[in-house]
Amino acid sequence: MPKLEGEQTLMRIFTGESDRWHGRLVYEAVVETLRREGFYGATVLKGAMGFGARSVMHSEKFLRLSNDLPVVIEVIEQQEKIDKILPRLDEMIQGGMVTLEKVRVIRYIKNDVLRGKES
Repeated sequence: MPKLEGEQTLMRIFTGESDRWHGRLVYEAVVETLRREGFYGATVLKGAMGFGARSVMHSEKFLRLSNDLPVVIEVIEQQEKIDKILPRLDEMIQGGMVTLEKVRVIRYIKNDVLRGKES
């Protein structure tokens, strides 16, 4: 896989941890779709607290009363690949939001480096 560097696009997908698409958790379905489509990577971040358009507070406080904590999926990829996947994401994400912004990637570490085999 070529290095991911220079100007790229950061896509953030905001959803809830209990949101479902075709009976599956949205964040799992999205990450698996991105992987199948050859994206460089995706990271799922679960929030401890947040609220959305309806101003309903979701929090992990008080013995985990909320079962719908905020989830953010972050992806850095070429704009063209993101543009191609957006219609599919529109089908999958029924509640939430997607943001896009330009970022500058300084370096990308290959798996071989992580295993101690620098090339």
